[in-house]
Amino acid sequence: MTDDSRIPRPALLLGLAGLIPFLWSAATHLSPDLSSAAGQVLSPMFLGAYVGLTYGTVILSFMSGVLWGFATKAEGREAAIAYTLSVIPALWVFFMVSDASDTSAIFLAAGFVGLLLLDAMFQAWGLAPRWWLRLRVMLTVVVLGCLAIPLQA
Repeated sequence: MTDDSRIPRPALLLGLAGLIPFLWSAATHLSPDLSSAAGQVLSPMFLGAYVGLTYGTVILSFMSGVLWGFATKAEGREAAIAYTLSVIPALWVFFMVSDASDTSAIFLAAGFVGLLLLDAMFQAWGLAPRWWLRLRVMLTVVVLGCLAIPLQA
């Protein structure tokens, strides 16, 4: 018998690997020496806050697709609601994250908080696996921490 509340190893490892660009963003923001050395071989879009914003935009859009996949398990009115809610993260990031400003970073972070609320709803409805919210909370905490670093004065 399997424990369906345990995060599957591939999901955990790939989820953690997905944090690398956020961690890199924070590291290159915090360390001017690292940013300068990396800037010798990487485009500025792969350094500092910019990479966190760019990658975060991609991930928030990707997560809309994940929620859409969960919505396929629903039926009737619940399905209509789930499909509608699943597109919110992609629309949020499209309309609210428009540049590399602090305002966009705040809106992106708010999008990840909203996504976590949607994750909780989808799990409560039985559309997401039992382990889903444990994984999402862990990843979201790191993402929010990394997005907050460039916002510090």
